[in-house]
Amino acid sequence: MNFEIARKRMVQTQLIARGVKDPRVIAAMLKVPRHIFVEEAMEAQAYSDSPLPIGDKQTISQPYMVAAMTELLELTGSEKVLEIGTGSGYQAAILALLANKVCTIERLRPLALKARKVLDSLGLLNVNLKIGDGTCGWLEEAPFDAIIVTAGAPAIPEQLVKQLKPGGRLIIPVGDQYEQTLQKITRRADGTISKEDVMGCRFVKLIGQSGWRAEE
Repeated sequence: MNFEIARKRMVQTQLIARGVKDPRVIAAMLKVPRHIFVEEAMEAQAYSDSPLPIGDKQTISQPYMVAAMTELLELTGSEKVLEIGTGSGYQAAILALLANKVCTIERLRPLALKARKVLDSLGLLNVNLKIGDGTCGWLEEAPFDAIIVTAGAPAIPEQLVKQLKPGGRLIIPVGDQYEQTLQKITRRADGTISKEDVMGCRFVKLIGQSGWRAEE
């Protein structure tokens, strides 16, 4: 399989055709080899228009959702970004090409170690990864210009909002365990927030202190 051709087709038919316009996001999606973030047996499906399982009941998000959420962050290249839910590491790799520094948190150690290995293989040295409860954010690295949450939350974690810089953007799916609404939260200079509903979506559960309990 020619992965470069598959990647170009993915960008043209799944992203640009659906309205993704940011040229930097498009360039990043063209560059990052999505197939190395999935199991070898699933490489042929890596550029398909759907999420894929990556183990531990987690998924790598649909390419369009990765691009759409990234575009909503409005990155210019100078930002420090926090990602909640490293998963395969694919979203972090996209962010690494678009921001100055990426901090990403994964609660599941096997996924975190695997993601770190793939990110290192790509030479993405501006990605810091830690294992922990992403719903608490990363206080030592805060504040952030942008935060992206790649799992569905029952409500917006207050700690994440507090760790945004004034003018910072938080992109997060909020809803029940079966379907969510993708929301864009912007922290104003006075500390208040504005909230915009973007689209319906469906993500795995955000597990943690300010998310779902693991047994729910």
